[in-house]
Amino acid sequence: MENKKVEIPVSGLFSKAECLWFLSRDFDDCMYSVFEDRVRRGFRQGSGIMIVDIYPMSDKLILEWLNISPSAEDITAVVQFVSEWFDLNTDLIPFYKTIAADRRISYMAEDFAGLRFIGMPDFFEALAWCIIGQQINLSFAYKVKRRLVERYGTCTQFDGQKYYLFPGPEIIAKASISDLRELQFSEKKAEYIIAIAEAFLNGMLNKELLQRLPDLESRIKFLTNIRGIGQWTANYALMKSLKEPACIPYGDAGLLNALLNHGIIKSKDNKPAIAKFFKAFEGWQSYIVFYLWRALSKPKE
Repeated sequence: MENKKVEIPVSGLFSKAECLWFLSRDFDDCMYSVFEDRVRRGFRQGSGIMIVDIYPMSDKLILEWLNISPSAEDITAVVQFVSEWFDLNTDLIPFYKTIAADRRISYMAEDFAGLRFIGMPDFFEALAWCIIGQQINLSFAYKVKRRLVERYGTCTQFDGQKYYLFPGPEIIAKASISDLRELQFSEKKAEYIIAIAEAFLNGMLNKELLQRLPDLESRIKFLTNIRGIGQWTANYALMKSLKEPACIPYGDAGLLNALLNHGIIKSKDNKPAIAKFFKAFEGWQSYIVFYLWRALSKPKE
């Protein structure tokens, strides 16, 4: 039987090379595999897992189901997820026009042309990832995430490799602090992630609830009232999962290093200078942050 293929049209600038490069950086993300011309990941289908290849092109993304024939509902869900993951509905031209006015970062419009904001559509996964990543380096954070997913996530094998689904709040809520400590969570982080999972289960926290709030300020206030979620976690999760355009994760080590490298600040504790810089880019703060993170990495081959 021929594999099911679906095309998602892409309007505006889109760089296959930049997006695949970002996904295949030197970190071990257990949620997908990156090949030279595509990325492969698993998606939930009832109690099973669909394996889908995603081929980015300049004007479209081609999705190919490899192990399961999808229903119409399956296709809709995967298309929506991929569209959010690669931020396909954003027109980059206004962003590039905005940064052209600042010579310190104007080069990004050419060097990183077509790089979309790579998101994390699952809001629980985004918050869990933030909790994992608090005050540790990125390499270790990915190791802890992998341990969590391999212990609690569901998986299927395809072509000799395991593909995982991130464990849902109904699974993590049942975990014990001692179990998470074995995965190298600190005691506080174990408490935080279990409590957040419980909040999802009892309906006190979810993506739709945040989307119904009137503005970014109210969303940040709501999240930071939850134990374990500070300003950095709230901003990071909102920009990655809800595509909030104006988030600035103050205190982020990578962001501060990038701002120093570009001569935008002279010291990491100069928050007024950071605020002044971002004020010139209203509505594009999250993209500025993402491109500054990109600028920290080695040049593309």
